[in-house]
Amino acid sequence: MRKIDVFDTTLRDGEQTVGVNLNTVEKLEIAKQLERLGVDIMEAGFPASSKGDFEAVQMIAKTIKHSSVTGLARCYQKDIDIAWEALKYSEEPRIHVFLATSPIHMKYKLRKTPEEVIETAVQAVTYAKRLFPHVQWSAEDACRSDWKFLAKVIEKVIEAGATVINIPDTVGYITPKEYGALFTYLRENVKNIDQVKLSAHCHDDLGLAVTNTLAAIEHGALQIEGTINGIGERAGNAAIEEVAVALTIRKDYYQAQTNLNLQEIKRTSDLVSKLTGMMVPANKAVVGANAFAHESGIHQDGVLKEKLTYEIITPEMVGVSSNRIVLGKHSGRHAFKEKALELGFDLTEEKLNAAFSAFKELADKKKEITDDDLFTILTDYQTKRVDEPKYELMSLQVQYGLNHIPTATLLIQTPNGTLVQEAATGSGSVEAIYNTIERMIPGELSLQDYRIHSVGKGRDALAEVYVKVKYNDKPSSGRGVAQDVLEASAKAYLNAVNRCRNHSELSTSPL
Repeated sequence: MRKIDVFDTTLRDGEQTVGVNLNTVEKLEIAKQLERLGVDIMEAGFPASSKGDFEAVQMIAKTIKHSSVTGLARCYQKDIDIAWEALKYSEEPRIHVFLATSPIHMKYKLRKTPEEVIETAVQAVTYAKRLFPHVQWSAEDACRSDWKFLAKVIEKVIEAGATVINIPDTVGYITPKEYGALFTYLRENVKNIDQVKLSAHCHDDLGLAVTNTLAAIEHGALQIEGTINGIGERAGNAAIEEVAVALTIRKDYYQAQTNLNLQEIKRTSDLVSKLTGMMVPANKAVVGANAFAHESGIHQDGVLKEKLTYEIITPEMVGVSSNRIVLGKHSGRHAFKEKALELGFDLTEEKLNAAFSAFKELADKKKEITDDDLFTILTDYQTKRVDEPKYELMSLQVQYGLNHIPTATLLIQTPNGTLVQEAATGSGSVEAIYNTIERMIPGELSLQDYRIHSVGKGRDALAEVYVKVKYNDKPSSGRGVAQDVLEASAKAYLNAVNRCRNHSELSTSPL
């Protein structure tokens, strides 16, 4: 079995998804879960892009001990220096530098000749190697590059000290047959290729990211790159969980394996989904709600007789379990803490106490407390930043009737601790709430998108609301959780404002 390294870029390429806005605490929580999942390398961000990204990468580098932490950098000495300052604390400092190699990128974006591109790449790798024991170099838009030129520049950067060469399908253009052939070509035409690992980084614009990644493995790739749930720029990246499970189920064919703990897949997927606000489609492979559901009578009959008739993946393999009712309103703090640890949460005493209070409040209202409910509560409190001033909802009252104008009255505590009360109307209850909030908060605030999601089933299920807003011309996103839809809606809107106030500008990068 060939060992395939897993390079997760959820925190860098994944965060470039439109509307995704993770703060430092949320990034750290995802990083810790990726470590539990067993990824070999996690790309924590683009340190030179913003102060916020630098701080997040630095914190992750100081915290993570069992995965290699890396950061993205352009082929500029300044970018490399900043990346070193962020990553030098990690157990295994690693940098990921990139430069475009396709004719269209060299001509119109870089405005460099092929010779200048080679020179720039070599200088950057040579300099990075002085600081980092591991240097990954990526040929941006490799799949639309001239293969002979690509082989030439790769040979030069390997000579300069690169230890991993990444061949990204930056725009999701290539087909599996072509991608596999490209890896074979490079292995046969780059004389020093045996000194490095080849890596595959695929985008999903044509829906081929996972298939292309598997094709690269067939043709010699020893590292694959992707994101949890396949999130990322445009149509996203290769979904790591799909590639890992495919290698496990079809190990007879691929003769390759990863070191991922597959039982952590569902929890990792859920955490990324909740913190990014990117819902997992029900029919999504491996982690979708319908991945193990059977509607057809013929399918149901077959599965009841023998699961292998229609299930090639068992739910248990990826950490899917039934929502057993394990805690109730009479459960104590010790049992709650033990369950939190079982679900993978290690909260501070302050956050644990707050989460326990929220649990007891919910238990008084809700007949059945499921693992999904607990996961939602714990995620919310694990990622709250207690040290930041913020707008906080104190009370909410909504008047609604079929023949009456909806009116909302809110009491909010401002970041400086003062209380503000206001009322407004709207064409619906949610609009009335948002019109009220817009009156109470200084600046230009407008709703761009609104989504609501039910946690579990039944009329007493928790409501999870995700919003995208523009606040003073800056995009932001927010989420709110409550048993009442309107309360969750108000919390989500305020959360988006708070995140925009406390979050540095989002980083962007092209791979």
